[in-house]
Amino acid sequence: MLLDPALAALRPLGGFFVLRTLSGPPGDADPRRLPALADGYAEGTPYERDPVAARVAVVGERLRTAEPRVAASLAQQGLAARLWSAALGCAVLYGRLPDLDARLLRWDVRATAPDDLWLTEVRPLPGDAAALAGTVLHGHLEPLTAALRARHGVAAGLLWGNAGSALAATARELGRWARAHGRGDVAARTRVLTGELFAHPLLDATGVRTGSSFRRRSCCLYYRVPGGGLCGDCCHSRPPG
Repeated sequence: MLLDPALAALRPLGGFFVLRTLSGPPGDADPRRLPALADGYAEGTPYERDPVAARVAVVGERLRTAEPRVAASLAQQGLAARLWSAALGCAVLYGRLPDLDARLLRWDVRATAPDDLWLTEVRPLPGDAAALAGTVLHGHLEPLTAALRARHGVAAGLLWGNAGSALAATARELGRWARAHGRGDVAARTRVLTGELFAHPLLDATGVRTGSSFRRRSCCLYYRVPGGGLCGDCCHSRPPG
């Protein structure tokens, strides 16, 4: 199936999978005016144009945590989940992937899904695991990990654990949707692509997979949020300390 300009096939999956696209000339409130994700990965971007710094601040404010390291971890996990959802969703439904180049994606850090991410141009790529890894792992999560390590001292293993956890959760949701709608082809393609992605060197040590379940080897630090606890795939059986 060819990619359509609105990526409409993602809509039945639910809002977290949907990726907004832009068409027509820019207007006064056009999302093209928002910062690009690439701005947040680059060194020396002014704060007012840095969506990563702004998102970490927003997450810290909403979760009432004064620990930047915790806010940075949870902000990264949320973005990883959104990127995996849109990318893997397109790969299994279209057999194609939209180019998610960080310069093409705009991020409204105060919005919730699906109004947070906007793709300014739909350029088709292959829908295989290599393209998914190049687009999400290398195009986004590697530079994002480097930025958050440099700015907030977040451990690399924790951030890659977040990436693995987000991928596993995305695959489970796609599998549930496929079973509910009699789409065995979608379920099968999800399993194959997810297995190939978890064989990637950046993800293969992030956790243990048993069927669709995933137990990570690190902790996202959500237990340090006021009122927080352990996630279902956490490496801990009880909150540390």
